[in-house]
Amino acid sequence: MSLLGQIDLNSLVVFDRLVECGSFTAAAERLGIAKARVSIQIARLEEQLGTSLFHRTTRRVTLTDAGRSLHAECQPLLQGLQDAVMQVGQDGRDAGKAVRLSGTLRLTAAVDHAVLSLAPALARFAALHPDLHIDLRASDTVADLVGEGIDVAIRLGWLRDSSLRAVKLGEFGQYLVASPDYLQRSGAPARPEELVDKEWLALSLLPTPLTWKFSAPSGETCSVQMKSRIRVNSPGALRALLRHGAGISVLDQQAASEGIRAGYLVQVLPEWSLPRGGVYAVYPPGRHVPAKVRSFIAFYRDYLDSL
Repeated sequence: MSLLGQIDLNSLVVFDRLVECGSFTAAAERLGIAKARVSIQIARLEEQLGTSLFHRTTRRVTLTDAGRSLHAECQPLLQGLQDAVMQVGQDGRDAGKAVRLSGTLRLTAAVDHAVLSLAPALARFAALHPDLHIDLRASDTVADLVGEGIDVAIRLGWLRDSSLRAVKLGEFGQYLVASPDYLQRSGAPARPEELVDKEWLALSLLPTPLTWKFSAPSGETCSVQMKSRIRVNSPGALRALLRHGAGISVLDQQAASEGIRAGYLVQVLPEWSLPRGGVYAVYPPGRHVPAKVRSFIAFYRDYLDSL
């Protein structure tokens, strides 16, 4: 008999919950079984595989390299199996009704977007699905969805070609902004070309932070190559620099509008527009898209449309 045939699928489910919860006690509570049963299942799985899956301490357990590898491969398959069973069962019992979501939805987004948009939406989504656990990872670095077990990433801008799948949820404008104090000191530009003489704040996360293309209602376009003395790798830090009069730069529509309403930012060259960016839900490759991912994507699209 093959090794796979010797392994009880339930032990892999227990393994997944122990990874998620971080302790035998919490995993037992989540599964509704005795703590001793969790220990037995894990010990049996380790014996069958011939390797340790966890480093154990008095309070927590952490994955060994072998455990991390097993979890990376098995967790998406277990979640897909659970979603498929739930979907079929729900269809048979309550045709036309919403699926009751459970498990854990792992998301990632840039810090600014997570704070200004995604977190408020998740608060509503979580209230609609009380059995669903949510793990939001806010970071301005691009996550490895497969390696980190992320279900869906919300990304803004222009997607590069990749093996990942993406759904466009909406669009956003970009605003050229500065503080009233900075404009009073340096003078407001009358045309995009005059920006080369201003203190440009460059967001280094962008592929081309110094090159910007402006369009006028008449159809005229103007591409400007900026000069920058100050670079920053955080949108939040860029907002702070703009607010305190360090220079002039571009913010996405939501972040810029907040500053303009509060009075600490002013839109510059409002008659000229910048290219619009997209809001995308990105998820790992594979044939099966979990119900929790499909439900959240539909919910978040509607949420963005309502803003």
